[in-house]
Amino acid sequence: MRPFWLALGFLTTFPVPRLGPVLPGEMRSASAFYPVAGYCLGGVLALAAWLTQALPEGLQGALLLALWLGLTGMLHLDGLLDSADALLAMKPPPERLKILSDLHLGSFAFGVGFVHLLLKWQLLASGPSPWLLLCLPAVVRFALLVPMNLYPAARPEGLGAGSREGRIGLALLFALPAMVLFPWQALAVLLAMLLLARWAARRLGGGLSGDVYGALVEIGESVGLLVGVWLRMH
Repeated sequence: MRPFWLALGFLTTFPVPRLGPVLPGEMRSASAFYPVAGYCLGGVLALAAWLTQALPEGLQGALLLALWLGLTGMLHLDGLLDSADALLAMKPPPERLKILSDLHLGSFAFGVGFVHLLLKWQLLASGPSPWLLLCLPAVVRFALLVPMNLYPAARPEGLGAGSREGRIGLALLFALPAMVLFPWQALAVLLAMLLLARWAARRLGGGLSGDVYGALVEIGESVGLLVGVWLRMH
């Protein structure tokens, strides 16, 4: 159970047993349980959507967004903001890597963050299916493992980098039910995350960082919600 608890504790704010120091290679094993951690997150979101369905759409969307951010500790949002400052800067790759390490936020972070949160709020206010809310986080966290293993780590010291070269086959097995239920969302999420990862790797000199992993998760979730809205309209 330790790999599961490591994945849950890394990706969410759910309480987990005291695990002590993370040993070398443990995050690779934990990466197989990323989709399971996604189901845990999605289960709470789906339940919250069902309990708040009588509220006005805008208010329900805001509450779901706040819950989503709280359950992830804003880990992925922080990665999106840092990545925006670094990847959009007109600097060479080594300077962009330094920007990723800077704790301060610049104008790119505020602009991208505002637009992203506004879009995600509107997508949640559109009333996505609780089943999609259950499955989407699992799909995204499996899809994350694909670019994570395709591109080297730009900064090998982080826990995200330690998750590379894990048991992606087992992760696929866990994510498969969600992908079967929502195949178009899963395809769109994977393509969007691969395209963003390719662009980010070129901007950073060939590798990806933990901040970029967070950005990929945020963008993947919004793409999945957007495709869900589009399918309901057609």
